Amino acid sequence: MARMSAVQGATPATAGEVLALIRNGSAVTRSAIAAVTGLSRTAVSARLAVLMESGLVVEGEEAPSGGGRPPATLQFNSAVGVVFAVAIGRSRTQLAVCDLAGRIQAQDSRDHAPGLAPGARMTGIVERLRSLLDEAGRGVADVRAIGISIPGTVDHDAGASLDSPLLPGWDGVPLAPFFAEFADAPVFLDNDANALAASETGFLLATYDDLLLVKVSTGLGVGIVVRGELVRGAWGAAGELGHLKSAAAAGRTCRCGEVGCLEAVAGGWALVQELSARGREVEHVRVLVALAREGDAEARALIRESGRRVGEVLAQAVNLLNPAAVVLGGDMAAAYDTFVAGFREGLYANAASVATRRLQVLQSTHGEEAGIVGCTSMAVESLLEPARLDRMLARPLARA
Repeated sequence: MARMSAVQGATPATAGEVLALIRNGSAVTRSAIAAVTGLSRTAVSARLAVLMESGLVVEGEEAPSGGGRPPATLQFNSAVGVVFAVAIGRSRTQLAVCDLAGRIQAQDSRDHAPGLAPGARMTGIVERLRSLLDEAGRGVADVRAIGISIPGTVDHDAGASLDSPLLPGWDGVPLAPFFAEFADAPVFLDNDANALAASETGFLLATYDDLLLVKVSTGLGVGIVVRGELVRGAWGAAGELGHLKSAAAAGRTCRCGEVGCLEAVAGGWALVQELSARGREVEHVRVLVALAREGDAEARALIRESGRRVGEVLAQAVNLLNPAAVVLGGDMAAAYDTFVAGFREGLYANAASVATRRLQVLQSTHGEEAGIVGCTSMAVESLLEPARLDRMLARPLARA
């Protein structure tokens, strides 16, 4: 999710770096690229020839000119391929086929029983992606990358889940091999909160370089963005909000096996258990949220109290990191007014005033589609990262 920026004097700029300039609008004519990079006209033409041969760049409308023949603008060709977005949750999977600008071409969302083994679930995902690819009118050769999000900690070296209580039996199972016979494309895996943070690339991240994206759903997690860069930590475990200790959870056993975790009193699964214990038929946090939005007093009280407890614990992260914004996403954020009322109460009562003086508390931009938007953004930005792209251009992409 690294932000691409032009650096004056970054000579010699590679084809991948030139594409980054075109994509972010820093330089969209040959002369502008030469001015920003310091490359000669011949060198600029050589880089563009590679990008145009790959189909990644096309010439568009003529740019305004102060005299003489107006220069043609250069455009990123987002139709040159597609990416798969695969947002895997405990009991729901959201899938999409998107172009390289993130526009959804076809999508699907299905609920299923929790606890499915990775083999059964991933096989079903691949089959559904085949159907979506047909629906989008694209072929396997058009697939450039696959972005996957899963709950819990991710082992980035292995491309696998790392001891997540939400995905029993998935620990250490690499996910990329499930796609190997289907699509010759790189797989990019991250956890669900980080994917939600990636969904804000070009939206809230265009305004706030430092933010915390809090996913409040069945579980609780945080995507941490500092100076526009996603922070994963040394072993990928940064942002495990749900398993920080909370005084309100003293003596309560969490599903991770520990005692006193925030999730045990504020996670969606704990709220569902609480309402079920009161004799209400609730199977998932989304049902609880729907009840709250319909005005159910018990559901609203539980969600507001969850917000307050999350705010109390997140206050420490706000004190440590001093973000410009806290963004709320996930299933419970659909009952935003109810959740944020409690969240603000807990946050502002426990965070230092200097850290909250100008802090913005916001709702995620994409709602229920944030997961697939984030997986798409993660896949595209990783695929087109200049160094990776330069290596990939030795094997050019076919034109769409």
